[in-house]
Amino acid sequence: MKLFTEFKIKSITIKNRIVRSATYEKMADDDGFVTEKLINLYVTLARGSVGLIITGNALVHLSGRSAPKMLCIHNDFYVEGLSKLTKAVHEAEGKIVIQLNHGGRQCSSLFLHGSNPVAPSAVYEPTYKVMPRQLTNEEIWDIIDSFGKAAKRAKEAGFDGIQIHGAHGYLVNQFLSPYTNRRDDYWGGDEERRFHFLEEVYNSIRDNVGYDYPVMIKLNACDFIKGGLTLDESLRIAKRLENLGIDAIEVSGGIVESKPEERPVRPKIDSKDKEAYFRVFSKEFKKNLNIPIMLVGGIRSRTLAEDILQKNDADLISLSRPLIREPDLPKKWFKGKDLCDCIYCNGCMRFMKLDYVRCTQLEKKK
Repeated sequence: MKLFTEFKIKSITIKNRIVRSATYEKMADDDGFVTEKLINLYVTLARGSVGLIITGNALVHLSGRSAPKMLCIHNDFYVEGLSKLTKAVHEAEGKIVIQLNHGGRQCSSLFLHGSNPVAPSAVYEPTYKVMPRQLTNEEIWDIIDSFGKAAKRAKEAGFDGIQIHGAHGYLVNQFLSPYTNRRDDYWGGDEERRFHFLEEVYNSIRDNVGYDYPVMIKLNACDFIKGGLTLDESLRIAKRLENLGIDAIEVSGGIVESKPEERPVRPKIDSKDKEAYFRVFSKEFKKNLNIPIMLVGGIRSRTLAEDILQKNDADLISLSRPLIREPDLPKKWFKGKDLCDCIYCNGCMRFMKLDYVRCTQLEKKK
């Protein structure tokens, strides 16, 4: 099966085509430091034969904290704990990439010590019920610099690469999207200027880690909101990134305020017509680009994953919720299991009510 063949992303040799897509765990401590619980989770995923682990989103700048107990990388004093994490994963024969993120307008002042969330433009966010403050030019450059410094720390800590979070309505996506970027300066006003923030983030990262180090991105193919990013513009963004030297793109879609059936983590994936809901987009990315493409979103079975790879609609299969339920799912797939146990109830997504992110269905069975 193609699913269990090796794949390379620059210097990373992945033992199979299965990726653990970045998943918020709520397992760092209150200050964002690595805990034994978080290390044990990643080691369990590595031992479960996940080919490539992408961490939950890691905070690059204090103004972008979007959740409690999220992993942090905005200061040098996090490197020691992060190094311990990568060492443990490598000893378990795993590969691990850290996802770098800033929450932008999708933050609550509760996590910002009472400060107002920031964004490219002051566009009201109805889910968090916040009116963000528009970033100044100086603040934008400071955040760009923070991405570069975070990447440098990631490399120092031993991560195999990094992934920029450019999807799901967070800050990078906010600059790219005409829905959230209403500026008329270097950072917005037309498609080319909306790309400048991501371009400068990418350049800052490369300045800090060089061009031999794997740098990837998670990108919205569509925002699924009126006035938001569409597939055509997203493909042009992807082409610009390919020309800059990006090493892989994970295709996703939707933002927090999209309709439930159009969000990144759609509920009740209980029939074949609901599965792999971003596949139609990854297929277009594969047609238009010559770099590795990961596909995430509602992939439930080994046969579906294999079909996606065989038809060249993606190069790698990204999983999130199924691996919360079964961190050893890749091993089970290799032994012949087909359908994952996850029922896509999204109980694991109600993180404010949970002490850490886990499968709530398993608890009901006990």
